[in-house]
Amino acid sequence: MRRDELGQLSLSKDKEAIKLYLEHIKSKTKQFSNQIARLRYLVEEDYYIDVFKDYSEETLLELLDYAYSFGFEFQSFMAASKFYDTYALKTRDKSQWLEDFEQHNVIVSLYLAGGDVDLAKRYIKAHTLQTVQTATPTYLNAGRKHRGELASCYLFTMDDTLNSINFIRSQVSQASKIAGGVAVNLTRLRGRGATLKGVKNVGKGIVPVAKLIEGEVSYADQLGQRAGAGAAYLNIFHSDVIELLNTKKVNADEDTRLATLSIGLIVPSLFFDLAKEDKDLYMFEPYSIQEEFGKDVILDDININDWYDKFVENENVIKHKINAREMLNLIAQIQLQSGYPYIMYKDNANKNHALNELGEIKMSNLCTEIFQYMHVSDIKDYNEQDELGQDIICNLASLNMVKSIEEKAIEESIRTGMRALTFVANNSRIEHLPTVHKANKNNRAVGLGVMSFHSMCAKNKIRYGSEESLDLLNVYCMMMDYYSLDESMKIAVERNDKFYGFDQTDYKAKDGKVFGEYFYKNNRVTKNVEPITPKVKEIFKGIYIPTKEDWQRLAREVDKNGLYNSYRLSIAPY
Repeated sequence: MRRDELGQLSLSKDKEAIKLYLEHIKSKTKQFSNQIARLRYLVEEDYYIDVFKDYSEETLLELLDYAYSFGFEFQSFMAASKFYDTYALKTRDKSQWLEDFEQHNVIVSLYLAGGDVDLAKRYIKAHTLQTVQTATPTYLNAGRKHRGELASCYLFTMDDTLNSINFIRSQVSQASKIAGGVAVNLTRLRGRGATLKGVKNVGKGIVPVAKLIEGEVSYADQLGQRAGAGAAYLNIFHSDVIELLNTKKVNADEDTRLATLSIGLIVPSLFFDLAKEDKDLYMFEPYSIQEEFGKDVILDDININDWYDKFVENENVIKHKINAREMLNLIAQIQLQSGYPYIMYKDNANKNHALNELGEIKMSNLCTEIFQYMHVSDIKDYNEQDELGQDIICNLASLNMVKSIEEKAIEESIRTGMRALTFVANNSRIEHLPTVHKANKNNRAVGLGVMSFHSMCAKNKIRYGSEESLDLLNVYCMMMDYYSLDESMKIAVERNDKFYGFDQTDYKAKDGKVFGEYFYKNNRVTKNVEPITPKVKEIFKGIYIPTKEDWQRLAREVDKNGLYNSYRLSIAPY
């Protein structure tokens, strides 16, 4: 491909393709006499919510003019086609488009702002400048009369009963139907060859259940607009872990192969200790553990460091053995063939978990950036009352690192993202997912992430993994932590409300300490975090970076006022 005099790739043909494509879109777009006539048509025909309830015609025109004032242009054919193929509203027969980029951003912003004009402007600016991007379900559905849900994904724990298996299957279908990705923790299920009702060697294991989940996800999608996506997670010390890995081999039998379901491993640090020492890894059948040590000794709940040797030494615990390094090789082979499994480092996640007193992090989602506590449900027979636990909802959005830095809008983008996500958490209609609804009501968890780190490195000629790249991430993520905490605290003050269990968390000062343990763990209140390399210093030039004194003030205010959101950040692995 040709390069220009600056060494940049010549994109003249791509720009030509954009022009022709947008001309095609314009010819296929329904025309109206003016913007208000268009909005009234879309409201009356039940395409949009009634925006006239919260906004005057004058305000709507002002906001539309504001959206167009940025002069947005698609930078690639792929970006333009992605927007019009995936997000832009079409007539029900799919023959005509009903909105362009600016109009779509306006309706999304009107909905998320809930009648607040200034906030709507902030959302329009963020979406148009692309400093903040709401997740696909939010960006696709916000403002539409007949819509899917706004959240990105849902996480469930399946218990070792047929009642629980069927309940979670139903929840998976319902979540997938409303455009959510799903992940299910299968660690509590008994393994292949386990005892069932006193009969030995009849347990079918977790793979058939994973196949059922795959079927539910494939069947239930959002009117064909977004394909279902799911993941099955399993603890690496579970006896069926190799069978689960084998489902992703290229030559796997069709009866066991998981063609579309993702898989992930929950990996405590003990596994890596065994590998370092070149020892065998023993994998245990969960039900045989309970038969020997009692019903409360559950593989999914215990600290494996405390029980591993006891399980190995007990002859009645069903177990399989493989050298730990051979397991690492097997995982690497499967990853080369399929890209799976995901790896969730359980002990590391819990070591830095501010809500450990409320529950343990046990699994993650399809992108392995969600780390939240959950409690398993006890699903009883029809004539008994269920004891509902808490599962997980992912209310997600991302900052654009490049755009937010270039616009010198890091603080503004973080605060805007937190406001939008809090609205999503409070306005998700998920009563039909009772365990998720319960968690969402108690926790109001949100997940603000960041994308385009690789672009930032490339634009500034920073090598990935170098001291400069870590310096960049360290400063940027500290700022995300600070401003998201500050904004969540402000929302708690405005609404005179804090998330359930706040006083038990590491955000609250205890044991005579001035600040909550969270602020000591990360050295936030004792040490300034600032750029240390020349290139990163230049990147953050002219941008205010919070100091340890700022953190001390914030820690005191958080201790006094609480936080509205139990979780704030979900930065996917780079």
